[in-house]
Amino acid sequence: MEVDSTYHAVPAEHVVTSWAEKVPTAFRFALKLPQQLTPEVAPYAPDPRALEAFAARARLLGDKLGAILVQFGPGFAPTGWEAIERFLAALPAGLRWAIEFRNSGWVGTKLLGLLQQHRVALALVEGPGPRREQMIDLAIHPTADFAYVRWIGRGAKIEDVSRVQVNRDRELSVWAVALAALAARVTAVYGYFANQFQGHAPASAREMQRLIGLHPVAPERLGSQTSLF
Repeated sequence: MEVDSTYHAVPAEHVVTSWAEKVPTAFRFALKLPQQLTPEVAPYAPDPRALEAFAARARLLGDKLGAILVQFGPGFAPTGWEAIERFLAALPAGLRWAIEFRNSGWVGTKLLGLLQQHRVALALVEGPGPRREQMIDLAIHPTADFAYVRWIGRGAKIEDVSRVQVNRDRELSVWAVALAALAARVTAVYGYFANQFQGHAPASAREMQRLIGLHPVAPERLGSQTSLF
């Protein structure tokens, strides 16, 4: 499950421990790094104490912590390479970090080399940002020992999220093939569907699980940002 609230603020200690206590052993959380700790907001020098404080809070999840997602908006242009290098070097060790770039100008050989050097995954996104074909090609070039995939959607905002309203069978089939190639190159894949992809994230996740031969997760365990693996 992706936790959106951590993008806006560091959660209190008792909140994180309650998350861990309320879910099954095999459940995995993905936390979003607070925006104020990213180079998009603080481009000059990452605060290592603030990053470590968030990391310490995330570690309270224990084995139920999957990965931490860092998100950059489309307005974050590929000009601040030094800021990115400083940020990657400051990330606390021992955690799985993934970064999503919505400005396609970042994605290239230089970025992949930097991410690989620091063992940080490039989040593969079906949605705003780089083209699907580019994301699919990157599935065979992972930069970490795990992968992070998000299906967000590229169309208009869907208001009724109680049922599937957009047919994306073609996209799902293409991604299913890419996931097979990706899974052969990493030890874990974290995949998440948003309701805006088809209108109902649980149905999208179950269909992808069917396509890749996984046993579907029970509907009551699925939410609006639905975990696939």
